[in-house]
Amino acid sequence: MDRTGKAALAAPLAPVTLVVGPEAFLAERAVARVVDAVRSSDPDADLVDVTAGALEAGALAEHTSPSLFASRRVVVVRELDNAGSDVAAELVALASAPAEDVHLVLVHPGGTKGRATLDALRVTGAARVASDRLTRAEDQVEFVRAEVRGQGSRIDEAAARSLVEAVGLDLRALAAAAAQLAADAAGPVTRELVATYFEGRAEVKGFVVADRTVEGRTAEALEQLRWALASGTAPVLVSAALAGSLRSLGRLSGLPPGTRDGDVARELGVPSWKVRSLRASLRGWTPGGLAQAITVAAATDARVKGAGNDPVLALTRAVVEITAARGPR
Repeated sequence: MDRTGKAALAAPLAPVTLVVGPEAFLAERAVARVVDAVRSSDPDADLVDVTAGALEAGALAEHTSPSLFASRRVVVVRELDNAGSDVAAELVALASAPAEDVHLVLVHPGGTKGRATLDALRVTGAARVASDRLTRAEDQVEFVRAEVRGQGSRIDEAAARSLVEAVGLDLRALAAAAAQLAADAAGPVTRELVATYFEGRAEVKGFVVADRTVEGRTAEALEQLRWALASGTAPVLVSAALAGSLRSLGRLSGLPPGTRDGDVARELGVPSWKVRSLRASLRGWTPGGLAQAITVAAATDARVKGAGNDPVLALTRAVVEITAARGPR
């Protein structure tokens, strides 16, 4: 397995898939790949998406029991590190003897918490997918090159490095940028095309700040904010990105459960790949916390546009207050 997240892909129709690592984008992509593969095989397949901490003993039997209305089912269990001992034992037993026509996807963020459960699952024969963070420059460049290849195009190392420098280190933003370039390039993606599309596109950095903030990653959001402002991103672009992300989450939270991604994308006016990231970001938010965060974003936008004296301080406080409104990860 390489560190780009590409070679780690398991058979999408495996009975059990174990996704391990702290990189949320790669983990979400691995989950989506299984769901998409199952629904391509059976469009009426059910999807159950739960967190391990919310499961009670015996609930898994209900989630994996045969359905009267669907021949297949995908059961996604996230935050495996929070599984209680009874639930952990049930998960290991189910992974050791998977239920017929049930595809179980287990997501663990890595680290030491829940290590015993993870070790027990690793010996069950589950297909494994790593979602490690890409911290080395070489891995980030190779990630971009793999993304472009996956879209049927090519990009050399110099052009890929330019894209990383222009867009930043957020994998979700890099994947979207690579897809856009590959779709629009008449031939291989060049440094000139990267420069035309992304160099100087400061709003991209604002979206990265917003993503980290709504995910509740305070330290990472503040780091991205400092980097964005130091590299010339206007504060108004960051505040606009924060407000836009929170509005999208608010609208998503008001849609009926089970609304398909395509319908959500049309309702919110966002690309389909963005729907999955919004769903991931929405987990952990309460209605009250989201309302509070939207209020903070609106006040910050006013301060940045002239109602306050220090836009940098206003944005810094907004990041802290919004992540606090979301609550602990």
